[in-house]
Amino acid sequence: MVQKARIKLASAEIGKINEVCDYIRDIAQKTGVEMKGPIPLPTKKLKVTTRKSPCGDGTATWERYEMRIHKRLIDLGLDERALRLVMRVQIPDGLNIEIEMME
Repeated sequence: MVQKARIKLASAEIGKINEVCDYIRDIAQKTGVEMKGPIPLPTKKLKVTTRKSPCGDGTATWERYEMRIHKRLIDLGLDERALRLVMRVQIPDGLNIEIEMME
């Protein structure tokens, strides 16, 4: 069975995710490791609705805020050199990355 590393990326800003995905893709091409992805996972939408008026008087007007959490999944063939390069990737603020070894 082929061993692989599964990389999960999550962020509210899609530009940061795409930047890191491109960097990982370049590493995979340079080292010759098989790569599957980035696979887009469903976007989670966090919604908050609040009343505009702080005291509660007046018309019933509402403010709606939404934050979207974008996720990507990358599977890399397990190669020590490629994995070391991936672990050295500069991770921007607000980006969560999780690396898991699988069989």
